[in-house]
Amino acid sequence: MQFNVALLATALLVSASPALSAVVTFFAGSGCTGQVVGQSTDLPPNDCLTAGSGSARSIGYSGVPNEIFFFESGGAHDTCTNGAQATFGGGSGCSTAPDG
Repeated sequence: MQFNVALLATALLVSASPALSAVVTFFAGSGCTGQVVGQSTDLPPNDCLTAGSGSARSIGYSGVPNEIFFFESGGAHDTCTNGAQATFGGGSGCSTAPDG
């Protein structure tokens, strides 16, 4: 499975500190490797990001003050609703789309 950058690369950033902003980078390969296919910088806290078109196998993030949520593409989960597919704590990390 790949993240659909148009719809799934929706990331909701939850933060208590508006001074920090996050960077989200979309990669063609798993484990945040391979070609960078997109990037969003200076994301404010509590923002729901839906990036352009295409797909990404993994999404890297940095500068997340509290938590970041990833939502499944399509249907009831678009626009950061109805439960996240994955939740990660603050800081930096990488999320690879599940197999399938």
